[in-house]
This record gives sequence, C-alpha cells and structure tokens, in this order.
Amino acid sequence: MTKHSFPEGFLWGGAIAANQAEGAYLEDGKGLTLVDLLPTGQKRWDVMLGKLDSFTPLEGEFYPSHEAIDFYHRYQEDVALLAEMGFKAFRLSISWARIFPNGDDPEPNEKGLQFYDDLFDELLKYNIQPVVTMAHFDVPVHLIESYGGWRSRKLVGLFETYAKTILSRYKDKVKYWMTFNEINMLLHLPFVGAGLVFKEGENKKQIQYQAAHHQLVASSLAVKACHELIPDAKIGCMLAAGATYPYTCHPNDVFEAMTKDRESFFFIDVQSRGEYPGYAKRFFRDHNIVIDMEEGDEALLKNHTVDYIGFSYYASRVTSTDPEVLKNITSGNVFGSVENPYLEKSEWGWTIDPKGFRTTANQLYDRYQKPLFVVENGLGAVDDVTLEGEINDEYRIDYLRKHIAEMAEAIADGVDIIGYTSWGPIDVVSASTGEMKKRYGYIYVDRDNEGKGSLRRMKKKSFHWYKKVIETNGEKR
Repeated sequence: MTKHSFPEGFLWGGAIAANQAEGAYLEDGKGLTLVDLLPTGQKRWDVMLGKLDSFTPLEGEFYPSHEAIDFYHRYQEDVALLAEMGFKAFRLSISWARIFPNGDDPEPNEKGLQFYDDLFDELLKYNIQPVVTMAHFDVPVHLIESYGGWRSRKLVGLFETYAKTILSRYKDKVKYWMTFNEINMLLHLPFVGAGLVFKEGENKKQIQYQAAHHQLVASSLAVKACHELIPDAKIGCMLAAGATYPYTCHPNDVFEAMTKDRESFFFIDVQSRGEYPGYAKRFFRDHNIVIDMEEGDEALLKNHTVDYIGFSYYASRVTSTDPEVLKNITSGNVFGSVENPYLEKSEWGWTIDPKGFRTTANQLYDRYQKPLFVVENGLGAVDDVTLEGEINDEYRIDYLRKHIAEMAEAIADGVDIIGYTSWGPIDVVSASTGEMKKRYGYIYVDRDNEGKGSLRRMKKKSFHWYKKVIETNGEKR
C-alpha cells in the first residue's frame, strides 16, 4: 500500500467527555446530570435504556462519573501531557449542568464558566485548538424530572440559551464546535441520548423521534447562533458511524443494510441537508409516528445547516433478514451486529475493521460533500502495568496504525478530513459499561472499576508512538 500523506494543518489530537473525565460532580455549583445516575453493573444498562427508579443517586450504588479521573482538578497536568505528545486539537465537552445547574436557571453559574475559561486558556497556551461539544450525553437531571428530558419542546429554548451563553463567553477561544454528540444514540440508549424515561405502555418510537425533532431544531438554533456570534468559527454535528454490511448478496439483505445505515443517516441528513428525507417520512407513516412541528421549524432546519460532519468510528456492522442468522448477534457494542467471520474482535466483542473506516468516510463524504472530522476512534482494552511501571500496549498501536493508514487512503480517495481526535487519549470511564479497566488512552490512570487507586498518570508505549505520528504529520506510523 502506498503511504499517502496528510494535508498541512491536519488537526491531530484526542477526545474526552466531561461526564467521563471531570468528576467533581457537585462541585462549584454544578447540578446533577444524567450520567451521574448511571451506576456500574447490569443496572447501568437498564437506566441507559430509560428504566429509572430515582432522580437522585442511590445508597449502596457506585457511580463512576462522580469522581471519574478527576480531570476537573488535574487538567493542567493532563494538558501538559497532551502538549508533550504535540496535540494540535483536543475535543472535549462542556457540562450543561456546570453552566446551568438545573438547566432552566435564570443566570449561568460563574464558577462553571470560569472553569472552562481556565481550561481553554491552558490548551491555547500550548497552541492546542479546543474542539467543543455542547451536549455529550449530558442533560441536567432537573430537566428530566420536571419536563421529561428532550420529549419536551421546552428544552429547545433552554438549550438555545445555554448555547448562546457558551458561544458568547468563549467566542475568542473556541473556533470548532459540535452540537450533539452521537445524536443517533437516542434511538439505542434513549436515557443517555435524550434523558428519556418511559412509562409502561408508551409508544417509545413516537417519543424518541419527537425528542429527535426537538434536538434537531435545537441544533439548528445553535448553528444559527454560532454563525452570528463567531463568524470565523465552524460548527458541526456528530454521528456514531460505521458502515453496515449485508450478510449475503441477497437483495433483501442489501436493502436491510441500507435501511440500518439510514436509521443513523436520518439525523445527519436533516442537520446537513436541512430537511426530513423521504424514507424517514415513509417510516413515520408506516409506524404511526406523527412529528409535532411548530411553524418555522422547517425553515430553521433548512437555513441553518452544519459546516462539517463529526463522526465516531469504532466498528462496522453486519445485518441480515434471515431469522436463523440473526440468532448470531455479537454482544458488547450498543449497535447489535451479526458476527462477521472475516474480522477479529476486541476484548469487548467490538469488530476490528480498519477498511470499514475508509468505507464509512467515503460514504459520508459522498453523501454530504462537507468536510469530515474524525472525532472518536480507538481500542478499548485491558492494560497491564509491569513491575518496572511500563505499559506495552502494542495491540492499541496496531489498531490505530491500521485505522490511520485507512484514513490516509480515504483522503487520497478525495475525502476532505479536517482532523483526527482519537478517543480517550487519557483513560476515562467507559460510557457503555462504566468500567475503568476498558482503557483507550495513551496515558494510564491508576484507578480500578471500584474507584480505588491513586489516579496517578503514566505514559504507555502508545504515548511515544502517537507523539511520532503527530510530529511527522502521519508519515511515521
């Protein structure tokens, strides 16, 4: 394979989320956010799917987000390590409940605003561009308890206020923004994606797609505000992406694979093209879903589309229409998939498919003709520390090397990619399982699944490898 180069100014870096890294979950005026109600273990999945017993943390449960890796107090040390690797960009999220503790407060929380001011200043000191997600699985609990989360139209206006507040505050420090992280996740983990809690007998699909409409309108309002307040900034959307392959070349399987991809593309079709696609309208008709739209919604969606498409890529998927084949669904990933016999899997059952990365990038660029930004990609694995204090994560280097090579191929194909922020450059709490042993980082954090450990930071072998990748703009990999 020819070694293709990366464009000048390519944004190499990494990505974290507030709720998986910051900790300090009630410090300096912050309110409870939905992830603060996600315990470890089986109960976590129940809550993520919208089965919730309490709007306050329960005695006897361990909530990993409450301390996480204590990035809130240690960000200076962590940013210095990222700078040592030569990061050009760092993707992070702002916690809505740190700025508006209840979500509907009349005034923002100054201590919360100041924290992100200080964090952005620290990044800019090292010439690291902040790439900021406005909502990364982060709804203030008060808004879920009082209004039902994103099922309520009320959240559109509240989110607009929040967006305008942070855009105004950080207009001189942040030039890359994203509205909703993995917006399609509300179909798979409705509580995490939209703060949805369901009652017995409710039409879940109706509620999910109404919530999706509210998020899509809110996203357009945030795009509008960004373009008005920071004309030289770029604001994008964000998709949990991954090409779906048909299990066979039977036309039914091929159509089913396209249908599965469209479940996710729907959100980006609206955010990027500015209107509901025909296949979505048919789906609504076929499933008795009626979207309540207010006057002006369609014009808003049409007139305020995103500048770029951010996406995560971890794995491809396989689907079939054969009930026998569908019995063989892999576990571990939020997106169920028929097992692909041609591919290896991670320790958590996620398919490892570098070629699928190139396929996905081409699909997205062919479809939207807007710049892409790879804002998550990485390998969750158990890392062992030797007696000498070394972490030899060759398996992670191998995964990333192959994916970066395919990203270079996609660029050679003509795909416009702004940058690459791999997931979890420092170990963070796993979003899906709440574990710490599922590690993605170049930097090891001494903490276990029960919350024990010194939180000491240690460089893995991949730290030095990624530093070389960035130094050579992807030439050495």
